[in-house]
Amino acid sequence: MSYFKPSTKPAPARYDLLARHEETEITEARREIAREPYVTNDRDAVWVGDRIASVVENPAPLWWYIAVSIAGGLASFTILGILYLICTGVGVWGENNSANWAWDITNFVFWIGIGHAGTMIAAILFLTRQRWASGINRAAEAMTIFAVMCAGIYPGVHVGRVWMAWYLAPIPNGNAIWPNFRSPLLWDVFAVSTYLSVSIMFWYVGLIPDAAAMRDRIKNKVLKYFYAVICLGWRGSARQWVNYEFCYLMLAGIATLLVITTCTVVSSDFSTSVIPGWHGTIFIPYFGVGAIYGGFCMLIILLVPIRQLYKLDDLVTLRHIDMCCRFVLLMALLISYIYGMEFFIAYYSGNPNEYYHFYENRMLGPYWHTWQLMMFFNCVVPQLFWSKTIRRSPWLAMFIVIFPSIGMWLERFIIIVCSIHRDYLPSSWGMFYPTWVDILTFTGTFGIFFLMYLLFIRFLPVIAISEVRGVMPEANPHDAPIVEAEKNGASHE
Repeated sequence: MSYFKPSTKPAPARYDLLARHEETEITEARREIAREPYVTNDRDAVWVGDRIASVVENPAPLWWYIAVSIAGGLASFTILGILYLICTGVGVWGENNSANWAWDITNFVFWIGIGHAGTMIAAILFLTRQRWASGINRAAEAMTIFAVMCAGIYPGVHVGRVWMAWYLAPIPNGNAIWPNFRSPLLWDVFAVSTYLSVSIMFWYVGLIPDAAAMRDRIKNKVLKYFYAVICLGWRGSARQWVNYEFCYLMLAGIATLLVITTCTVVSSDFSTSVIPGWHGTIFIPYFGVGAIYGGFCMLIILLVPIRQLYKLDDLVTLRHIDMCCRFVLLMALLISYIYGMEFFIAYYSGNPNEYYHFYENRMLGPYWHTWQLMMFFNCVVPQLFWSKTIRRSPWLAMFIVIFPSIGMWLERFIIIVCSIHRDYLPSSWGMFYPTWVDILTFTGTFGIFFLMYLLFIRFLPVIAISEVRGVMPEANPHDAPIVEAEKNGASHE
């Protein structure tokens, strides 16, 4: 039987050039398809652990002590304001018969909104397998806890008699005094307390592997004992990792549902009333979008200085800042649509009270300047993030998101104060002017928030070591061909 024997002659030069050209095109295509790495500058897993742990292991820098002193001084303002309120009464606030809800509820909703974005980043993005969030989820979770703590101050003190606040809980007592379950204040207590409890558990479970790593590294005996207690005997066995991942997944699902639930409950405080400007079904997505909007703005404000001061540029990369800015831009577009929809509904409904409130009270009323600032800060300023150059300029992005952060507070003020200071009787109209107690109490909550955040970054890993290592190319063998192609391309160049 005859058969064709393969030729052993070398291929002509033109075929060799063609093969090299095709190989170059394939390499370039792989490099274009490959996404920007989650950890830049080809850092390995050992470097990641050393860099994150060095924030805790190294002595605290001078700027940290200065920042703690300033934050502690601001936090004392809230303590002084609350003590003065307890000794004198809620009359020291600027509320009156017309505006009986004012800065207390405004600040409560503002801090609750900031707390929601942290759970979205850590839980919702985890469930949707958005691996880029691994570098910022721990900072976002901590932001959630501290913001909800600041929000929880106001429901406790605006009841008037602070020492009677325990009646909000359904505790059996001899007098059979039970809380009024129809009160929106009680809805807030249940929603916020449940959300805070689950957020703390979710944050703590994610911290266990890193606490064990710090236990094995730290030299300070006091801190070593502290990490040994909170890591719950973690050894990193396969069985522990299986249980850990299942528990983290379940808590992520529960926390995601609680984000929606808490937004629904807080918005129901307003939408279940019959006051023009409040009574609307759009309030549930309205509050959800606003919460995520303000939370991402605050997260950028927190991340940019930390990555610069602790030299975490390779871990909190420009891609993280870029993605956060994209979320800010998306929320700005959604909130602009909601603002327009509110005015359209007020016009299309034919309700004279709704029409008067939106077109003559908000736009042309005594708080017209507040409304215009809100619209400019929330709808116009974030449009700068259409530029990729701006999104990837961390300090410029931080400066820009300060304005939407202010705008979100102004939005809550417009919703609450502007909706009730002019009711159905013109003879009872009145203006709200904050007192020095209002201003001190609110300013101090920023001190409490930043003080807790500074303590967090000093004694606990600000970035999840185990999660960042899990998204690196070494942890995924499927990324090896692309990484090798990139290296080969770089070597040829």
